[in-house]
Amino acid sequence: MKVIVLGAGSSAGTPVIGCHCKVCTEAHPLNCRTRASCYIMAGDVGLLIDTGPDLRQQALREKLHEVSAVLYTHPHADHLNGIDDLRAFCFRHKKAIPVFGNQFTIHNIEERFGYTLLPPTTHWERPVLSAHVVDEPFMVGNVNVIPIPLLHGQWPIFGYRVGNVAWLTDVSEIPESSFALLEGLDVLFLDCLRYLPHYTHLSLDQAIVLATRIGARQTCFMHMTHEVDVVEAGKSLPDSMMFAFDGQQIEIAE
Repeated sequence: MKVIVLGAGSSAGTPVIGCHCKVCTEAHPLNCRTRASCYIMAGDVGLLIDTGPDLRQQALREKLHEVSAVLYTHPHADHLNGIDDLRAFCFRHKKAIPVFGNQFTIHNIEERFGYTLLPPTTHWERPVLSAHVVDEPFMVGNVNVIPIPLLHGQWPIFGYRVGNVAWLTDVSEIPESSFALLEGLDVLFLDCLRYLPHYTHLSLDQAIVLATRIGARQTCFMHMTHEVDVVEAGKSLPDSMMFAFDGQQIEIAE
């Protein structure tokens, strides 16, 4: 199984438009972050988590050609508004792509992007998706996917576990019942917005505390704003923790 970090950044990306801070102006490669998303290849099944506004750029950079399903965490713009770029995959393979999420997220897609749920035309000129509301583990091909209930402020959202990898973005709280779903992880990708506390995201200190409790062999923090200089901040992280970066690839034995 291979995990590719398509984007490790927050809603504004880094560098931020018009910003003259050190992180944005120096633009170190590790501090250049598109909107948060990842791609998991398990055998011949390709799972995309979220479709942010940078999806086209990310897919071209990583030479993606197959999306077996999309796992949606929540309907904020930086995680959903690249949905139209799925049409390239539908056109290439002439088939609909199943998308999964909780009731809250799927209802939002139906309201805002209802055209993606219509039957295909002979031209396949738009995304053709089939929406599935889930709240229990489900299969995509022969791959088991486990939704992880989380809170993003007051919003109920999902993280996802595939094998021994979990992707938990936009987290402010992990419900106690969800910790059992996160045992025995090889790799944990965990939200880490900035240094100071935030009402809908984890701060760096909060993320370190949760990562320590979960105890994955490797934790990769992601969804950082430009306030976080990962080159400097990474020097003080525990040995089992690091900052994720765009294009990062991790292979895990299943």
